[in-house]
Amino acid sequence: MAKTSAKKTIDTGRTGPLPINIGIGEKDRAAVAQGLSRLLADTYTLYLTTHNFHWNVTGPLFNTLHTSFQAQYTELWNAVDPIAERIRSLGHYAPGSYAQFGQLASVPDAPAEPPKALEMVRILVKGHEAVARTARELFPAAEKAGDEPTADLLTQRLAVHEQTAWMLRSLLEE
Repeated sequence: MAKTSAKKTIDTGRTGPLPINIGIGEKDRAAVAQGLSRLLADTYTLYLTTHNFHWNVTGPLFNTLHTSFQAQYTELWNAVDPIAERIRSLGHYAPGSYAQFGQLASVPDAPAEPPKALEMVRILVKGHEAVARTARELFPAAEKAGDEPTADLLTQRLAVHEQTAWMLRSLLEE
């Protein structure tokens, strides 16, 4: 005789999401999630600008910059998911519209008319520095909350943005 197993369901008496108990209070989770939302908006905006410049770069540095911008936008694209998923892990929704990103980002949108190659580099230096500042500003909230995963994510992002800004600045030296 074959055994049938019935799936057990647990009635929590709740109609909304389950409470989150990860050792970080609701107020601290909200503060960190808000900071991560700004980091996500900055990262996505910089991604879009970098991809735009990859498509539109011209001039004697074309091959170098086209390849460099592709590596940079790929790295940025791969960064947005972990940031968004960290926001979700903290129990908040990640922003995901251009309108939300526009409100949250400190990185300006790409110029409507593509600039000359070295101006693209200058814009990207400023963008990477802005994202680094956004990440750095979030450390106190992550530390206050004892949120090591967010602090680790911020450390990783800072290393990338500071190094990329340095490499791009090096292209501008005479």
